[in-house]
Amino acid sequence: MNFASIANVLGKLLIITGSTMAFPLICSLYYKENDLYSILVSAIIIMLLGLPIWWVFRKSHELTIKDGFFIAVFGWVLISAVSGLPFMIHGSIPSFTDAFFEMMSGYTTSGATILTDIEVVPHALLFWRSQTHLLGGMGFLTLTVIFLPHGMGGLRIFRAESRPGQVITKERFIPRNRDTMVWLWGIYIALNLLETLLLCLGGMSLFDSLCHSFGTVSTSGYSPWNASIGHYNNAYFDWVIILFMFLGGMTFMLFYFMLQGNWRVLKVNTEFRWYVGFMLFFCGMVSWVLWKENTYGSLMDSIRYATFQVTSILTTTGFTTADYEKWPQAAQMFLYAVCFIGACAGSTTSGIKVVHYVIIWKYGIASIKRIFFKPMAIVSVRMNQRPVDPQIIDLAVCYFIVNIFLVLGGGCVMVLVDDMDYVTGMSSVIATLMNIGPGFGTVGPSENYAHISDVGKWFLSWNMLVGRLEMFSALVIFYPSFWKK
Repeated sequence: MNFASIANVLGKLLIITGSTMAFPLICSLYYKENDLYSILVSAIIIMLLGLPIWWVFRKSHELTIKDGFFIAVFGWVLISAVSGLPFMIHGSIPSFTDAFFEMMSGYTTSGATILTDIEVVPHALLFWRSQTHLLGGMGFLTLTVIFLPHGMGGLRIFRAESRPGQVITKERFIPRNRDTMVWLWGIYIALNLLETLLLCLGGMSLFDSLCHSFGTVSTSGYSPWNASIGHYNNAYFDWVIILFMFLGGMTFMLFYFMLQGNWRVLKVNTEFRWYVGFMLFFCGMVSWVLWKENTYGSLMDSIRYATFQVTSILTTTGFTTADYEKWPQAAQMFLYAVCFIGACAGSTTSGIKVVHYVIIWKYGIASIKRIFFKPMAIVSVRMNQRPVDPQIIDLAVCYFIVNIFLVLGGGCVMVLVDDMDYVTGMSSVIATLMNIGPGFGTVGPSENYAHISDVGKWFLSWNMLVGRLEMFSALVIFYPSFWKK
């Protein structure tokens, strides 16, 4: 591996992290709370770590794909470790394990928290906590690619950090990789600003609007309030956030094409149609159960609360407006099923992704036709009106199977490590591996992860990273041949 090139990129990651602390510094100066020193010192320490590394290795060489995988994994770990410094210096999260968990959850857009009382944390630290969503939503390393020299291997980093679903959909719409990143970040920031404006127009403060926008478009879930979005009990806020959670779950490639005037792509895109179908089905079923059981006073309230929770979990956002563990068992079962889906490939979401279900379903139908009805025929699997390569089908099936094994194995680990009930053990793994945040049991919507042991938190932090990198990039480093020349 080219360690000089790797060090160059890691140094830039540290510089970017330290420089982005300027925004919470401004927030601290505005609110005049006791967190200015902790943020300023943290920013200086991180910059002092990053600048020498970047300077020494500034004349680095081309990155290989192996270097890209190494950076994708250890870059996230490094940034999560140093980003916890403001909380540790301030004392709001004195434990390094807890601070690392909180930051890994923020950058991987999981939204799982160890804070038992969020509202006592100073505004600037809460802003930094939510800002990790903004940085991690589009992928922190994609931001670094913008600052890399042309030919520096940015495409290899992008591929290492990107998802198998993006390989399947062949998401690449601009020839130059840096231009692609600029377009993606431009669309991403525009959606954040638009949601902030709409929330402010509804009466939400600018601070809360920014924090919730950072957590919505990135499909993450951190809120500055203990009750999350339920703190407001406001239908307007609920529907605005539902809309942007849905948009955050779309393939960002579609936004680019729509900006070019090509709206037909929505009709052609198979995954988007299935995404809308999943959304309508689960929202409809949960709304019907809540209305039938008279959980809320009216049909509209049933639709509102059901749609919010389903959209939040399907897009792996993790915001809540209700304690769904108090809902009828049928409604909870549908929500549990939604945890295994995820939204579209090439979005800010995590999870198994709709595209994998589309391919597996079509492959199953094609196999049945070939075995029982047309043994001599060649039945192809088609996506977006094009046949899917057999290797892509193998990838989708493999990805689905390994995810299920990781959930089952991880649930066993958590039950053994923390001696917790199996519902909490399984749910904690699902919620972190799929980057959802809240789950069921003692990690449900009204609970948090503070009670889990340090060993359990490190294991769940690793699950968050595996889920964010969608498994292969994070697991390949354990393959012995990865470390061979």
